[in-house]
Amino acid sequence: MRHTVVLAVLFGLTSPASSHHSDAGMDMDSVVTFEGTVTQFNWRNPHVYFTVETTAPGGETVEWTLQTDSTNLRTRRGWTQTTLSSGDRVVVQGNPAQDGRPYAILVSVEKEGGTPLPLTSFGDGLQAASALEITASTSTLEGIWIADTSKLTSYPGGFDGFFISQLELTEKGRTAEAQFNALSDENPDSTCTSRPTPAGLVSSGFYPIGIEFNEAEEIIVIRSELFDEERTVYMDGRGHPQNGARANQGHSIGSWEGDILVVDTRNFADNRSPYQTGVPSGGQKHVVERYQLTEDGTRIIATFLLEDPEYIAEPLTHTRELIYSPHMEMRPFNCDPEATRRFVPQ
Repeated sequence: MRHTVVLAVLFGLTSPASSHHSDAGMDMDSVVTFEGTVTQFNWRNPHVYFTVETTAPGGETVEWTLQTDSTNLRTRRGWTQTTLSSGDRVVVQGNPAQDGRPYAILVSVEKEGGTPLPLTSFGDGLQAASALEITASTSTLEGIWIADTSKLTSYPGGFDGFFISQLELTEKGRTAEAQFNALSDENPDSTCTSRPTPAGLVSSGFYPIGIEFNEAEEIIVIRSELFDEERTVYMDGRGHPQNGARANQGHSIGSWEGDILVVDTRNFADNRSPYQTGVPSGGQKHVVERYQLTEDGTRIIATFLLEDPEYIAEPLTHTRELIYSPHMEMRPFNCDPEATRRFVPQ
């Protein structure tokens, strides 16, 4: 390991981390590199953080805060609560904050001895590559599923990048997007507010989805590991309640079109940034999902249609394949109220 502190900006690199507050306020086109000593390692969700003390060229001590992804993804990459400890010497690369504060999204970290720690990049097919080695099949939609990321496009920023690329906005949507401050308390992630449907499907490249039938109660429960999202789909023929209560995940009713499960969701509560882009959603939002098991029982073809005429000019339709993954575990997310706010400048 180097024995002098090196601060360098490298251009043309993109971040391997997907950001929960979007890339607003971060310089995703540059990388700062430095060597220092770990002073703190916080194993919490929605992001694992660690701090590194280093010495700036002028001789002053600087403590950097590095944001990584969730404990769930870190665990699947082989990290544990003891992967980093106070006193560890490390070389770090990160995408720095544009405002000059010592805060960065982690690009790479190397411990003393020259061993780089494994990272997770959006769309790298981590879970899908593992699942593709499994030949398990099923005759039902029930079970644990993960998206085949080898068939998906990777967008800078991940979750928010997908919607930035795909959504066509109304004038009201564009105005709200421009006025949104992602690095502030108006960001729903600063309060551990989960992302409403179709977030579970969009995030399924990293966070598995669980589907469970309850025939006695005539419901289907759809879960996403991200933010411990859980939705109840009523299969008893009821409609959406008129002028009924609105919820962050909306109100879902289901039906069968042959072998296709159709889930219709309305009655969404107002959300300032459900797509992490600053485009809101509200009472006019409507999502229709379709789930169909493939003939060999190894995959689900999942499609959603998203419309919200108040903010979105054209409906968004997206399709992806979910791989049957009984070997995977749905780990609790347990968003920590303190950790979720660390991206907000103090």
